[in-house]
Amino acid sequence: MDVQRLDKANLSRRPSFTSHSNSPPQLLVVKSSKKMPDYNHTTQSQKHELQFHKPSKKDLSRILRTQSAIKAIEKKANSSKYNNLWPKAVLEALDDAIRNNQWESALKIFGLLRKQHWYKPRCQTYAKLLVMLGKCRQPNQASLLLEVMQSDGLQLTIDVYTALVSAYGLSGLLDEAFRTVNYMKTIPDCKPDVFTYSILIKCCIKLGRFNMVQQIVDEMLGLGIECNTVTYNTMIDGYGKAELFELMESSLTDMLESGTCHPDVFTFNSMVGAYGRSGRIKQMEKWFEEFQLMGLKPDIMTCNILVKSYGKAGMYKKMGSVVDFMTRRFYCPTIVTYNIIIETFGKAGDIEKMDEIFLKLKHQGLKPNSITYCSLVSAYSKAGLLSKVDSIVRQVENSNVVLDTPFFNCVISAYGHAGDVDKMVDVFMEMKEYKCKPDDITFATMIEACLAQGMIEAAQDLESEMVKANKTSEMKFLGC
Repeated sequence: MDVQRLDKANLSRRPSFTSHSNSPPQLLVVKSSKKMPDYNHTTQSQKHELQFHKPSKKDLSRILRTQSAIKAIEKKANSSKYNNLWPKAVLEALDDAIRNNQWESALKIFGLLRKQHWYKPRCQTYAKLLVMLGKCRQPNQASLLLEVMQSDGLQLTIDVYTALVSAYGLSGLLDEAFRTVNYMKTIPDCKPDVFTYSILIKCCIKLGRFNMVQQIVDEMLGLGIECNTVTYNTMIDGYGKAELFELMESSLTDMLESGTCHPDVFTFNSMVGAYGRSGRIKQMEKWFEEFQLMGLKPDIMTCNILVKSYGKAGMYKKMGSVVDFMTRRFYCPTIVTYNIIIETFGKAGDIEKMDEIFLKLKHQGLKPNSITYCSLVSAYSKAGLLSKVDSIVRQVENSNVVLDTPFFNCVISAYGHAGDVDKMVDVFMEMKEYKCKPDDITFATMIEACLAQGMIEAAQDLESEMVKANKTSEMKFLGC
């Protein structure tokens, strides 16, 4: 099967196949009133929290308008007559597609952009597209885009090469990422900098190649490139998620001893979160205290980490104390906070308490989202309360909540385990109406349910459909 190359005039036209002790804790007293510097990571973490809020009607309207604009511009990409469109419309649609990681739409719109009489190639546009393709695990498209960039007569910059390193590395092509960095060393104006190496470290950590991290750091130092806060935070966060606690604390020590890099709230949350996730509550509390003594204040993400960690450990009084602390410190609990608590009580089988928190969420004026409903459905299913699952399905149908594949998988699983194959199939059909594509979990759940009911032929049909869906996705990926 030949891979169809990206057309340099129009770029990709491939269709999408895209598929979330129980005494009150003493650690919650903020030790220092020293003002924390306004680090970029603080803003990013707050933005990350806000992403989980259910959009208001105004936000939803904006989202729908954005999607409509992208589709309207994308349709014109297939025609040769649209070569003098209004610049603002095309550029905004491109930015929106990039921001939403809709890589196929973005490439189509970019192809249309290149046809415009007023088009002037810009390195920045290519860099944005390459970063997006890296996030979407599309290294082949990134390579082809680089060829298009060169055909536009642009000189490749450090940012462009760094974006290419990211695209290769995040897609698992670590050898290609290293080759790109080595090639950069031969170009006088494009030698890798601290950001290039930080990306390379991030890729190694994501792929579990921890043995290569120190080699990269040594190479940086050999070239006279010092690690910055982003580099150290990348290592601390990566080691923490892998539960390599000694390396995590060693990286923090190196950061403090550097004299030029200082921990920020991202560092704070990475270390507290690492110990909290692994159930090491004492170490979590210790580092919570330590970072406050350094002059750092917890943010809403820190509080949510504590809530989740205490909940997972069954320390419900401390979990409640954190929520009280948030209220006193004017950190209003977000939908993320409530989702964590609902999930905690749901997994513990405390349906009454879970329902109480769900009602409180609504009284606070927050809108449940897909994650909220997933937790409720899973808990009700586990408790055998199928009527409550029916109730959730009705609520969702009468709301404007944005549904996704994990939500439908939860409901399908609930009906499947209850042996209600008819309802399970109804939800599966509704899933397609919502344009949520079933994944392997969807099919596996339904096949298991059918086999449990002795419906061998139905299970075989579902298996055939799963194979067909996977094959179609593979062909779309290859551009066949």
